[in-house]
Amino acid sequence: MNLWNETKSIPISRTMVWEAYKKVRANKGSAGVESISMEQFDAKRSKHLYKLWNRMSSGSYFPPPVKEVEIPKKDGSIRKLGIPTISDRVGQMVVKMYIEPGLEKIFSSNSYGYRPHRNAHQALTSVRENCWKTDWVIDLDIKSFFDTIDHNKLMLAVEKHIPENWVKLYIVRWLVSPVLTKLGEIIKNKGKGTPQGGVISPLLANLFLHYGFDKWLEQTDTTVKFTRYADDVIVHCRSQKHAEHVLEAIRNRMTQIGLELHPKKTKIVYCKDYRRQQNYSVIKFDFLGYSFQPRTSKSKKTKGLFLGFDCAISISSKKRIADKLGELKVHRMTCKSIVGIAHRLNPIIRGWIRYYGKFRISMLHKVFKLLNNRLVRWARKRYKRYKTSIKRAYKWFNRVQEQFPNLFYHWQMGFIK
Repeated sequence: MNLWNETKSIPISRTMVWEAYKKVRANKGSAGVESISMEQFDAKRSKHLYKLWNRMSSGSYFPPPVKEVEIPKKDGSIRKLGIPTISDRVGQMVVKMYIEPGLEKIFSSNSYGYRPHRNAHQALTSVRENCWKTDWVIDLDIKSFFDTIDHNKLMLAVEKHIPENWVKLYIVRWLVSPVLTKLGEIIKNKGKGTPQGGVISPLLANLFLHYGFDKWLEQTDTTVKFTRYADDVIVHCRSQKHAEHVLEAIRNRMTQIGLELHPKKTKIVYCKDYRRQQNYSVIKFDFLGYSFQPRTSKSKKTKGLFLGFDCAISISSKKRIADKLGELKVHRMTCKSIVGIAHRLNPIIRGWIRYYGKFRISMLHKVFKLLNNRLVRWARKRYKRYKTSIKRAYKWFNRVQEQFPNLFYHWQMGFIK
């Protein structure tokens, strides 16, 4: 790297490339169309980074096609991701890190997705508090958002805030990058969409929706509160009539900017609880893996129970965890002892609890009861003396929990039985 010459036409320094690489490496991720893994990239890191810096800093860098990867969605449909090569991810990160601080200054405080120092738990807290204050919710679902962002409209926003021509040059090149499908076809971009999976895509999507939705709604109706996490949006309204009026205005706005609300997934929801007893058919919505609905709650003052409107892990999220446990085949793991299983599973368990246990952690009980049962099944396959007696297997399991209560992360959090 010390041989790199920084006297280039575009002000991209070797330090910028190096810092971008470190972030990409920390994020991990799979190989793109070149099939070069992170390990292979690291083996010739200096060569790859020099080549990228040399081309980007001279304006001669053209991104390769993105690799199409299909991810099943919870509703049974398929989400298509576009995975760039590792070098291209580094290049995108260079530009992202350069423009993000300036764009952060203009973004709305109601936007939480893919932003520094902001996260899903903050978005959930915002929705939770707004549901207690406001009776009606619009649960918005933008149909195929990342695939339908209009390039011309997006570039108007880019032009407004980014004066550097070299930045705009590369943004346009990334927007028009072709896609290599699973069947080996190269599909050219037709002026719409930014690949889900690209490093710079979430930032560009936030910029598009800043003008397309956030700023527009804040100026259109000052009484409305909303929370947006990327393309997932919850809008809070005073009354059913108000919600219907706002939803119609949002539909028209989406049409203006070339987007469409999903007709089946977009809905108006009534936040029913002990105070709000109006009859309405829809009293539940999902947001970021949590379900918001009427739930029995305990009063902090009286210690008595009342019907509140609150969130907890959604049924679909529980199912995804159960499916993951099925994929892991815990009962068939070849570890010599249960300590080895704990070592393999604890990072995964910790992630589930830290995310889904933020609100109403007790709702994870059934999930971890399923895991505990899988551990008993593992013991019955592993040890001959437990194969014929499930009762003895559970006694063994209880002994292990008593002797090593901190062995599994969910045991530490109280999910014993």
